[in-house]
Amino acid sequence: MTRIKQDHSRFRRIVQGKIRQNLKHYISTGSLVGRQGRDKVSIPLPQIELPRFKFDQKSGGGVGQGDGERGDSLGQGDQPGEGDGQGKAGEGEGEKALEVDVTLEELAKILGEELELPNIEPRGQKEVVTERDRYTGIRPVGPDSLRHFKRTYRQALKRTIAIGAYDPKNPVVLPIKEDMRYRSWSTVKSPQSNALVIYMMDVSGSMGDEQKEIVRSESFWINAWLKSQYQGIETRYIIHDATAREVDEHTFFHTRESGGTMISSAYKLAAQLIGDDYPVSEWNIYPFHFSDGDNWSVDDTRTCIRLLRDELVPKSNQFSYGQVESPYGSGQFIKDLREHFPVDEDDCNLVVSEIKDKDAIVGSIKDFLGAGR
Repeated sequence: MTRIKQDHSRFRRIVQGKIRQNLKHYISTGSLVGRQGRDKVSIPLPQIELPRFKFDQKSGGGVGQGDGERGDSLGQGDQPGEGDGQGKAGEGEGEKALEVDVTLEELAKILGEELELPNIEPRGQKEVVTERDRYTGIRPVGPDSLRHFKRTYRQALKRTIAIGAYDPKNPVVLPIKEDMRYRSWSTVKSPQSNALVIYMMDVSGSMGDEQKEIVRSESFWINAWLKSQYQGIETRYIIHDATAREVDEHTFFHTRESGGTMISSAYKLAAQLIGDDYPVSEWNIYPFHFSDGDNWSVDDTRTCIRLLRDELVPKSNQFSYGQVESPYGSGQFIKDLREHFPVDEDDCNLVVSEIKDKDAIVGSIKDFLGAGR
């Protein structure tokens, strides 16, 4: 059994090494998105080749060695059209792939180590103290539902032997009231850090499928990291063009509108969600907004700045804005944020990131998670 555990541990180390080697590829291509179960992700890895013998050119044996002329028959099945096979033979090797289940916790650990991400420190006193019962021992009184059969039988057997009533030929042991044993418990209080993640995305006509794939891939890895840092996470999704509405995850990544863009509509809805359902004293709050930087007007941008300064940024551990490059977007909004917020200072909890293409996702994740807020 020990040898099996050693082999399994070695295999897990090999798998983790392969993931580290291909981490940037997984992130930039989004190849793991959609492979996620409840707690695990299926990762395709190259299959390990088994060793085999191969004849040296100078050694005898094998097809093509020995006497014979070019064109001689090799036996049944050498004529065209014979045999059960279909199609033509190819000279390339077949694709060999192995899918391995990796927990989200393992994936997050690898992400943190490779991108050198610091652990997140919960902001202020945003911790909910939960109480739960924990079984800690055995006692002679308690409800029947907590009766411990093995301990009760052991006590009855000891008593029966002690009084000389045990008969090996008729090993009947009858517990009495004094033999009964029950599980005991104590109430344990433990802090449970909760986090709220709000994803907002511009779904106007200028945000195409490629831009949405970038957002989808980046949010997958952000979620994996945040789940490794908090015991409880809730995720809310908001889409907006000229108006904003809350949607489920599937709608968030597959909706495309053609209207104008008013970013303030999303910020107003996010502020409303936080105010209605998530007390700032009990939740660590992480809003993420993705857009191509196009906004309807200068006046709406002023409204966004006011909402950020008065509502969203003070209530958030960190507000993150990711600008996805689009051939149709002006890209102005990130400039406005940099003008009104000291985004380069360490004490500013508004972070911006420019995401030019899929290869830039890795850097963007580090921009957002690198501060450890």
